[in-house]
Amino acid sequence: MTTPEVAIADPRRRPMSFGERLRAYSALAKLRIIELLLITTVPAMVLAAGEWPDTWLVIATLIGGTLSAGGANAINNYVDRDIDGEMRRTRHRPLPSERVGDREALIVGAVLGTGGFVFLWVTTNLLAAILSTAALAFYVLIYSMVLKRTTSQNIVIGGAAGAVPVLVGWAAVTGTVELPAWILFAIIFYWTPPHFWALSLRYRADYERAGVPMLPVVAGEKTTSIQIFLYSLLLVGISMLLHPVAGLGPVYLIAAGVLGVWFLIGGWRLARDTRRAMLLFRDSNLYLALLFAAMALDVLIEGGPGDAAFPIVLMAAAVVAVSTVLIIATTRPRPRTVLEIGYLAAPALGMVALLVFSFRAV
Repeated sequence: MTTPEVAIADPRRRPMSFGERLRAYSALAKLRIIELLLITTVPAMVLAAGEWPDTWLVIATLIGGTLSAGGANAINNYVDRDIDGEMRRTRHRPLPSERVGDREALIVGAVLGTGGFVFLWVTTNLLAAILSTAALAFYVLIYSMVLKRTTSQNIVIGGAAGAVPVLVGWAAVTGTVELPAWILFAIIFYWTPPHFWALSLRYRADYERAGVPMLPVVAGEKTTSIQIFLYSLLLVGISMLLHPVAGLGPVYLIAAGVLGVWFLIGGWRLARDTRRAMLLFRDSNLYLALLFAAMALDVLIEGGPGDAAFPIVLMAAAVVAVSTVLIIATTRPRPRTVLEIGYLAAPALGMVALLVFSFRAV
């Protein structure tokens, strides 16, 4: 006599409660990642205003930026659903775990992204709205759909999306995007590779399993750790450049110097022992938060640049130049196509333009 099979209900397919659906949507929008937006946008607005800006403007910019970032993350979940299902770190995200449907994720992303554009346009200005939506489009169309799956330089170029919120904050205050805003952009742009490569060192096997050509998979841990240190050195040089160009005072200068030395020591230790990857990943978050907090504090206590503006620009330029040359020289695998050369050359050319304008500004 055969025993009939007993159907066991899959808990993922049972109707979700309101609280569970809310948590699923929160995970879809990756609201925890949006902390980066908070710790960079507000200090950028303080620097743009030269004081604490209108509080409602700050709140409105954060709400609009959060909507846009949430929309980008939701659509990214849809684009990456095949990869996420292969990686242990991401297999519990809403789409691989079937807590949210594919079409549902796209709708949520579109609604949030559109809402962010409209909200920023109405409450701040059109430039801020356009910049925020451009970051969404770049993240989804350029990084997620192209770079992430085709080149080990993916996170270098893709880091531009995460750096746009400072431009949004600056534009919300001034209606323009000036040189100090672009230096803030560059700080986050060049902070992203050491930050994310540290994480990818920890989850190298995941990326390899999913077929994602992250640098540790393609070039190995040693090359990645060297690149992390060199990008950290470049980052420190750019952070010093902000002091004279933005007219900041000793509070920021001292903080940028101390934090820079601390971060470089962490990068050097990682180069000697890649098991320290997650420690550097966590420290990178703290570094960025403290650097931007020091910038805002300097503005609020009305510091001044003093007489050392040109020497600081000269020193920062030397650090940036040396580190950029070393980054290009140690990049592995070597670029073989015009497109790969472009991926490597574009950030370097951007830095040249930034340095030229910085020298002219001081």
